[in-house]
Amino acid sequence: MAARRQALRLAARALEQRLNADTSDHSDAERTCPCGAPARYCGRHSKTFESVLGPLHLERAYYHCAKCGSGFCPRDAFLQMGKFSLTPGVLRMTASVAALVSFEESHSLLHELAGVEVNAKQVERAAEALGSEIADYERVCLDQTGEIAPTMYLGLDGTGVPMRASELSGRKGKQPDGSAKTQEAKVIAIWSAEARDAEGKPVRDKGSVSYSAALESAAMLDTDLKRSDLAERVLREAARRGLTQAARCATLGDGAPWIWNTSTELFPQSIQILDRFHAKEHLSSVGKIIYGADTPPAKQWIQRRYDQLDDGKIDPLLKALDRHAAKHEEARKCADYVRRNRHRMRYAEFHAQGLCTSTGVLEAGCKIVVGTRLKRGGMHWTRYGANAIMALRCCTLSARFEDFWEHRADRMKAAA
Repeated sequence: MAARRQALRLAARALEQRLNADTSDHSDAERTCPCGAPARYCGRHSKTFESVLGPLHLERAYYHCAKCGSGFCPRDAFLQMGKFSLTPGVLRMTASVAALVSFEESHSLLHELAGVEVNAKQVERAAEALGSEIADYERVCLDQTGEIAPTMYLGLDGTGVPMRASELSGRKGKQPDGSAKTQEAKVIAIWSAEARDAEGKPVRDKGSVSYSAALESAAMLDTDLKRSDLAERVLREAARRGLTQAARCATLGDGAPWIWNTSTELFPQSIQILDRFHAKEHLSSVGKIIYGADTPPAKQWIQRRYDQLDDGKIDPLLKALDRHAAKHEEARKCADYVRRNRHRMRYAEFHAQGLCTSTGVLEAGCKIVVGTRLKRGGMHWTRYGANAIMALRCCTLSARFEDFWEHRADRMKAAA
């Protein structure tokens, strides 16, 4: 480790000397400021940048604009080091670790594994800024990624993100006093499942899942001329994955109305499938309320309802629920739930067609995209920060980070 550190120091000094010996960034007495006014050369200014080799102490030509009062160093833009005092290599490292672990842990990992010093606040600012860039990139880049399978699946779900109190002012929630502690992130997953397991059931194809997520609302008025932000996000992800070009597509979700409204509006041809395990959870809850938790009668009643559900015997299932509806409110609500979604619960028919009937991929996506990074103990987010980190994670998990980085480098070269 000592030899490695010394080798990096020597490499850093060599690079530092090479860059400082080059004064070609002072080619004119004046340069055009971003505001459009002329900026005057004011000598060479020193600044320390953190690089993959360690700190670099660089001297750069500095220009000052009298009109707007700001200054700039052309070399910073040319070397793509204008923000956070980090070279592109360190910025990329920072984004990669911040997408996985907390900002404090990212600081420790960068120090331990790469030998670079980026404090936790720098990690936060850099990761959120880069995540915001990725969110902007996601809105304009619709290049198709991945293969289009004969059947493509769209999964929609929501999960709460713990927010700072300032972000929740006036928002109604599920707390006893009616207040809220979270905002719902809408998670989109698209995948294929052409593979089959030993029993012939569909299995997610390796590497086929892509994600998109943000704190967005699906609500909109009938008189609105524009689609909701969520609807636009779903359309963009569907375009990137070629969802509508597949011979068959299906939408999976729980019973939330916004899921089916979004699917019906955007993809009326899509087969709508209610998550089978979600439906079974409702039936299990009713059985435990009627007969008591973990009692033999409850287990027998629940299993019979499961069998009816799997076999497509919805009418007998409803009759069993209706017999208890007068006495148990949960049974009545469950019966209403089944009636609303019975066309999405044709599981025997779906299985015969080789379709997935569970949202395991989506449930895992909610945990991977949101839970394991944004819902750890003590974390409370701003809207900007949460959306930025979700964009960063989705880009990484969807194997699009390299494409984004190339796009970013090309854009910065053009701007310089």
